Amino acid sequence: MSNVDQQEISKFEKMAKSWWDPQGDFKPLHLLNPLRLNYIDEKSGGLFGKRVLDVGCGGGILSESMAKLGAKVTGLDMTSQPLEIAKQHAEQNGLTIDYQQSTIEDFLATHPEKFDVITCMEMLEHVPSPLSIIQSCQALLKPNGVLFFSTINRTFKAYLLVIVGAEYVLKLLPKGTHEFEKFIKPAELLAWSDEANLRCDHMVGYHFNPITEKFWLNQDVSCNYIATMRHHLF
Repeated sequence: MSNVDQQEISKFEKMAKSWWDPQGDFKPLHLLNPLRLNYIDEKSGGLFGKRVLDVGCGGGILSESMAKLGAKVTGLDMTSQPLEIAKQHAEQNGLTIDYQQSTIEDFLATHPEKFDVITCMEMLEHVPSPLSIIQSCQALLKPNGVLFFSTINRTFKAYLLVIVGAEYVLKLLPKGTHEFEKFIKPAELLAWSDEANLRCDHMVGYHFNPITEKFWLNQDVSCNYIATMRHHLF
């Protein structure tokens, strides 16, 4: 069985045209991207010259920013329209990014080469089996590579901020973008990672002020959070 939720695919296909509009459906991602890029660059010891796999790359906001820092980026996604937009946008900006329409499980089966850095941002809460994604990422990671997951904690606070606040009150995201029962508690992510022979080096929460439209990081992981993983061996 393919680890894909067709309803989730349709949801993002509908939003595809506005992917690169900083005031559109993906405005929060545009605002968040410099912060998460800096975190990834810092925790991976610099992206320049490294082979990077961006899993669930969508329209390519993170993929492009990593390529601009000198990474050799491969972007995977199962949505065709966002990928087309990603390809066109990279071309217009003179960037070479290898975008492929594939699940990570299928990609793993046909691509034995491994990556220095793997990013999987805001995706685990949109798939039927997060564990399958985590295991496939681990299999594609070089022995001393670094893996990043970001997702949303399943707390009442996250429900209020991400679903009620961002989707219904502030209209920062289209209604129905998220489903509360698919949110992932840090303990669940850590248990799955442990099962996949990964260890968590660092975990931090990120937060948003809708008045200043600024994101920041701190130790509070009760809503959105990002984790840095490595193989258990290192």
